Amino acid sequence: MTKAKVYPAHPFVLKSDAIAPDKSISHRCAMFAVLAEGESRIENFLRAEDTFNTLKIVGHLGAEIHDDGKIITICSNGIKETSEILDCGNSGTGMRLFCGLLSSAEGHFVLSGDEYLKRRPMKRVTQPLRGIGAKLDGRNNGDLAPLSIRGASLKAFDYTSPIASAQVKSAMMLAALRSDGVCTFKEPELSRDHTERMLRGMGAQVEINGLETKIWPLKAPLSPLNIRVPADPSSAFFFAVAAAITPDSSALIEGVTLNPTRIEAFKVLEKMGAKITYTLIDERYEPIGNIYIEYAPLKAVRVEENIAWLIDELPALSIAMACAKGTSYVKNAEELRVKESDRIKTVVDNLNLCGIETEEYPDGYAVIGGELNAASIKSYGDHRIAMSFLIAGLKCGMEVEDIDCINTSFPNFFELLSQCARVEK
Repeated sequence: MTKAKVYPAHPFVLKSDAIAPDKSISHRCAMFAVLAEGESRIENFLRAEDTFNTLKIVGHLGAEIHDDGKIITICSNGIKETSEILDCGNSGTGMRLFCGLLSSAEGHFVLSGDEYLKRRPMKRVTQPLRGIGAKLDGRNNGDLAPLSIRGASLKAFDYTSPIASAQVKSAMMLAALRSDGVCTFKEPELSRDHTERMLRGMGAQVEINGLETKIWPLKAPLSPLNIRVPADPSSAFFFAVAAAITPDSSALIEGVTLNPTRIEAFKVLEKMGAKITYTLIDERYEPIGNIYIEYAPLKAVRVEENIAWLIDELPALSIAMACAKGTSYVKNAEELRVKESDRIKTVVDNLNLCGIETEEYPDGYAVIGGELNAASIKSYGDHRIAMSFLIAGLKCGMEVEDIDCINTSFPNFFELLSQCARVEK
């Protein structure tokens, strides 16, 4: 088991155009290319374990893939049956979206993953897909991988999701593209909207009205992608927190998506007192620009709205809360329980090890701001827990065990962290 130690930081000025490319968009680029006619061209694809696993699966499904180290091109002639087990690695996004994509494909397919992914619940997508005719099964009555899919004819649907989840919405939208009629998907609050933006950009007929999305079946293959994947705001946020908690420090993150459903955590950090500015540069597929973050004393905050927009950033945000004056609250975040780890428990337990008082709730936690102390932290195989507590180490020093998981989303994390403080691995 590998570990890393970070030492307290001196004031730093970080400027980077090398934040990891967006993971969610990279997954979708590879998947959606198999629905297109012609050659899709993807620049700045995230070169990490999770996204490479998705790319390998696309290859197993019959797509021709060429990678010159800078640009990935994908040509597809439709989805082909394969004898390979389709290994999603650690990616819940990959597994859940492939469920929707493959439910109407001709053939039989098996989705699997690593030991952590096999523990994560899949019924949130398998159940509604079964309801429209998908032949999907797995352990625990289809709730746990490996999952078996036999392509079937899918019925049009009018589905109201009990949770706001971009993964559930995307899986159902992909199924809708090859259903027998116009489909409607509703959610309790707006989740991230990359799928809608990208599919519309490729020529799919998608209509959004508040919390309701209508999707029409494809009459022809989609147009190929020609996209540069922007920097991932979820990854950038680690260094936003780093700057916000380190006196006299700042960070300029270049080329990041400014999609409103992706920068909510930055907005929360602003409410806490951090100085943040946004500069829009381009908005072809996604609004893209720069984010500048500057240190300021932080105050407590209550987070209970738009949770679907910042669910991945909450572990890092908890570090800012630990450094803030007062008691911060996170509520309505039950989804944290079923991420790569139970992030409510892992955040609370690890903050306690660092001397920070907390209170755990079924749907969140309270963090009483105080003085972080150095500790030895377990990541529980969760990349966001590992990175969050390494960022906490900029205040007090920190040792984090089981850091290999960081490669699933942010391969050059340590390269950037070493520009802020001394790091030993």
